[in-house]
Order: sequence, then C-alpha cells, then structure tokens
Amino acid sequence: MPKQEDKMEKVVNLCKRRGFIFPGSEIYGGLANTWDFGPLGTELKRNIKNEWWKRFVHQRKDMVGLDAAIIMNPKVWEASGHVAAFNDPLVECKKCHGRFRADHIIEEELGEKTEGKSLEEIDGIIKASEFKCPNCGAVELGEARQFNLLFKTFIGPTEGSKSTAYLRGETAQGIFVNYKNILDTMRPKMPFGIAQIGKAFRNEITPGNFIFRTLEFEQMEIEYFVKPNEWEDNFNIWLQAMKDWLESLGVSPDNYHVREHGAEELSHYSKKTVDIEYNYPFGGFKELWGLAYRTDFDLKNHMDKSGKDMRYFDQQAGEKYLPHVIEPTFGVERTVLTLLLEAYTEEEVKSAKGENEIRTVLKLDKKIAPFEVAVLPLSKKEDLSSVATKIFQDLIQDFRAEYDETQSIGKRYRRQDEIGTPFCVTVDFESLEDKAVTIRDRDTMKQERVSVEDLKNVLKKALN
Repeated sequence: MPKQEDKMEKVVNLCKRRGFIFPGSEIYGGLANTWDFGPLGTELKRNIKNEWWKRFVHQRKDMVGLDAAIIMNPKVWEASGHVAAFNDPLVECKKCHGRFRADHIIEEELGEKTEGKSLEEIDGIIKASEFKCPNCGAVELGEARQFNLLFKTFIGPTEGSKSTAYLRGETAQGIFVNYKNILDTMRPKMPFGIAQIGKAFRNEITPGNFIFRTLEFEQMEIEYFVKPNEWEDNFNIWLQAMKDWLESLGVSPDNYHVREHGAEELSHYSKKTVDIEYNYPFGGFKELWGLAYRTDFDLKNHMDKSGKDMRYFDQQAGEKYLPHVIEPTFGVERTVLTLLLEAYTEEEVKSAKGENEIRTVLKLDKKIAPFEVAVLPLSKKEDLSSVATKIFQDLIQDFRAEYDETQSIGKRYRRQDEIGTPFCVTVDFESLEDKAVTIRDRDTMKQERVSVEDLKNVLKKALN
C-alpha cells in the first residue's frame, strides 16, 4: 500500500487518467477548485446517490422525497439566518493580496480550533503569532473580517438590492419552506422525514484538497421531524443508521470516528451536532458527514417571518406543536473522495513473465462500482468480437457493463482493476467451441469457466 501522504496524489492522478474527475474549464487554464466528473466519476456518483435514495427513502415507510428550486425568495435566507450569520473569518495578505480562512491558518499552525471565538479574538491570535502568508511567505496578514458564504445573483435585467437573490447555501431550506405543502398533500404521521439530493453553493475563501471543499457541491440531506421530547432517541438512531451505511459501502471502522461539537462550535441553529470524520491523507480526521439537532429553529423562524402556521396537528394526542428536527447530511463529493481513498490498493503480483509488479486496484463495493462487469474478447477478430458483442448486448439489459477490445488482455485486466470493475468476462477461441467464457474476479484474480447460458445467473449471484 502507498504511504498515507502519497495516496492522495495517486488517487487524483488515477481520477484524471481513467476518466473519473477532470479539472474544471481545463482548456482555458481551469478555474480554481472547480471539477468536472468524467464518464466513470459520473457513474460512481450516480450509483452512490441511487444507493442512498434506495436505503433512506424507498426502503422506509416514514420518508418522502423532494426536489426544491436552487434559487428561492431571498426572504428564505433572511429568515434562516444565513444572510446575517453564514460567515467565515477572512484574512488578506497585504503584500500578495491572497485571501485565506483565518480559522484554518490558526488550526494548521497552532493546532487550535477557533469555533466560538469572536472576530476580535481571532484577529488577536493572528497578530500575536505573526503567521506567514501561505501564498508568498510575508508576515503581513491584515485584520480579520467576516466573509459571507452565500453566492449573490440578480433576477431580471438590472442589478440592485430589489433584484438580489442567492444560490442556496444548503438544500435544507427548500425542505423547510415546503414542509407545510408536504403535510397537506402527503399527510405523514410523526415522526417522518423529507429527503433531497441537490446542488448547494458556497463562496469558500480557501477551497481545496481536490473535491473535499469546492465552490459547488451536492448534498444528500434529510430533515427528520420528531416530537420535541423524542429528539434524543431519534438522534441516536440516525447516527447508527449513518454508520451502518458507511460501513456497508466498504469503509473500515478503523478509518473513521464520531466527534461531537463543543458548545462553542455549534451552528446558530443547532443544539447538538456530531461529525463522522474520516482519516484523510491531508491533515488527518476531517468531517465527512454531519448530524445535527436543529430544534424547531427553522420552522419557528419561517412561521414568524411568513405568517404561515407551521404547527403539526397530532390527532392521537389531540394537540398542535412545532416539530423538532434531526438533520443527517451527506456530502456527495466527500463521499466519492472517501470511497476512492478507501478502495485504492496497491498489491505486488507476478506478471505473465513471472516477474514481480505492482497491481493498482480500486476495491470499490460492487454496488457502487462504475461498471459491474466488462466483456473482453481475446482478439478483435470478427468471429470472436461478434460473439462477445452479443454477450455484451445481453448483459447490459441487467448489469452496468463495458465492452473493451483494445490492447492486450493483460493491459485490459489492469485497466478494469484500476477503475474498480468487479468481474471481467473473457471470450476466447475456445468459446466458439464450448459456448463458455472465463469470469475473472477483481479482488482475487481467480478465473472460472462458465457456460454462456449460465453467465447471467452466475453474475447475479456474485454481485449480490
């Protein structure tokens, strides 16, 4: 296995080389910290989102889905507190004019967290410590100031305060403003949840570490509405559900932990928050997913500001109340990065010539791998490729499959290993006689001869 500090670079290189993730706008020199998902990355993302939706929506009777608009009435963001409080401390170098997160500089240089500290306290630490600029090295960092993370835009032909709108900074508010619509149309019983997958945007001061922190990202988010006195039990149930899903995707319990936020770290809406943190090659344990207890903060504020009654009528108890909210949040890009890092493996194996060589394998869980099976004719000759093509056309009705007839069979095996394909089906000249093919297992490299007639059933059993 590569050293932890080398793994990140190797995963980034593999992503570019094999078509998972490309730098954004690359032909024009790129745009810092924007990324485009290539053919394989798109499949990986889609598989992760599909598994999430299946597990947390389709397989539960207490969940419904939503797809809310990205641009909403700006009053939504005023009521939620984002316009006033969705800020990070910014510091600018007087020499090179680079801008940086003041809290990140303090954490990296001193190992000290700054959540809960006032802007004046953060500024005092920056000045007293005489930090060097991360960009140019000058000891000329200016005064810390607040920087709002919401992306502003304008509606209509003129720009002004009356036409100001925002790209959503989180998907949660779309759920809260539709909460009453869902009560009226779906008549859910308490407790119940509303799930959404969608883009969110944050004008980050210093994004970075590949796709770990970006300007735009996808969230898989749930707002789970509960009776006020039942929040704690539901919180613990959701925390376990998140851990169970993470491990079902192949993440070892040794590589993540759960950290509860101190009182000084809590967001303006939260009374309790825990992070599931993964041990990343850059800086150790950092947030992967979050779970927050938002109380009735959002519904209360939207009820006050909109004048609409957000209370839930509990027929069984014969009372009305504002539900409290448990919020499990899953970042799609961070999940992709985590699973790539977890799956990346280097093994020493014997080559066809009997020499030692390194085999790179993405040991992705079978249910999220971009392809489940690859069909590989031993050569491009028409008699083989026609049989292989027919097998491929049959398999794609039931499996995520790829057809590849370029390069030697050994190189094609290595490519499928690198992109995480669990099984390869090789069509050789014997197949023309015995109507059978060879299935190769990605992880063990063992090969098994199977009749074409039984191929689908064998694959279904192996993939499940």
